[in-house]
Amino acid sequence: MRTVRRPLTEDIRCDVLIVGCGITGSLVAEELTRQGLDVVVIDREPPGKGSTAASTSMLLWEIDRSLVELTGLYGYERAARTYRASHQAVRGLKSLVHKLGLPCEMRDKDSLYLAAGDSAKGLTDEHALRLRAGLPGQFLDHRILLSKYEIARAGAMLSPGSADADPLQLASGLLRVAISRGARLFEGEAVAFDSAAQSVRVQLRDGRMVEARHVVLATGYVMPDIVRATVQKPSSSWAIATRPQPDKLWRDGALIWEDNKDYLYARTTQAGRIIIGGEDSDEIIEPDTRDALIPVKARALSAKLKALWPRAELDIEYRWAGTFDTTSDGLPLIGPVPHHKGVHAAYGYGGNGITFSYMAAQLICGAIAGEHSVLLEDFALDRDGSGKTG
Repeated sequence: MRTVRRPLTEDIRCDVLIVGCGITGSLVAEELTRQGLDVVVIDREPPGKGSTAASTSMLLWEIDRSLVELTGLYGYERAARTYRASHQAVRGLKSLVHKLGLPCEMRDKDSLYLAAGDSAKGLTDEHALRLRAGLPGQFLDHRILLSKYEIARAGAMLSPGSADADPLQLASGLLRVAISRGARLFEGEAVAFDSAAQSVRVQLRDGRMVEARHVVLATGYVMPDIVRATVQKPSSSWAIATRPQPDKLWRDGALIWEDNKDYLYARTTQAGRIIIGGEDSDEIIEPDTRDALIPVKARALSAKLKALWPRAELDIEYRWAGTFDTTSDGLPLIGPVPHHKGVHAAYGYGGNGITFSYMAAQLICGAIAGEHSVLLEDFALDRDGSGKTG
């Protein structure tokens, strides 16, 4: 079954309208159609061509902001709750992929969180707090890290329970499942939202109207005007992929990322390629300007790969860039849109965006079914990143 968008030729009604058919919208569509709801999905772009294409493809349960940092912002209980929820989300997503038999190259992986400087003190503090929260993992000092992984850093945390996957295949597979259950996919750009007593009327750019009991916004970094979040901002990222070199990969192909505000990640593929990404910028988000920097950023990433893993052959076959969103506290924006009854936001940001996308699908679909989770308060759109809400 193909996931081709059709033009909308008449005004329609449905139970739930999902705006966006990337990985987040696809996860929401799968969950809602499993509940038996009448679902319509619209997007101005082909499936998966927005933020999904910029994904790291790493299904991490570890959040961009450490448990230590989140505890400083929100207190231990709330910080630990979000970390545990993220850990459960990866388990749930892996179980869903297995249950549906989706061909998306998903593989169970450990994550290797590397110290970025000369000291691993920050990682030892983080490890102790994670142990208190009941989260899995072990601290590796310089000697053990070098012996076990041949990586020369001050230390690292090795954590089980993550995964990697092809995000475009994953999104496409989920969308096909939703369509097979009756979901309808249309080409369309939402330009206005009118919340009435029992429904939300969504005006499309071509003049058509979709009326739904609920609307889920899964539009990636292209936010409609009704979403006003102060903790969010768009950012661009660059990545490179080597030619296959299966005999030159690090142990177990662990997912590598750094304890550093300047995000850097590295992973391997089933074909034996090494992918490394980062060099993020929140100042360069215009597509043409962003893409013009691909050669420069590719050279910088090649140098970082060589420093990280000297054994790598720097025969770069692919170079690309993408734009996504980040939040100041590393947490997603999930839940009701303030002052717009029936409209829900599903924005899973940062290095573990796919994990947050799964969480968004579970939380929002639960809310539509009448359930409530305290996580909706943790991820509220009107939080200011300091533990307060508006």
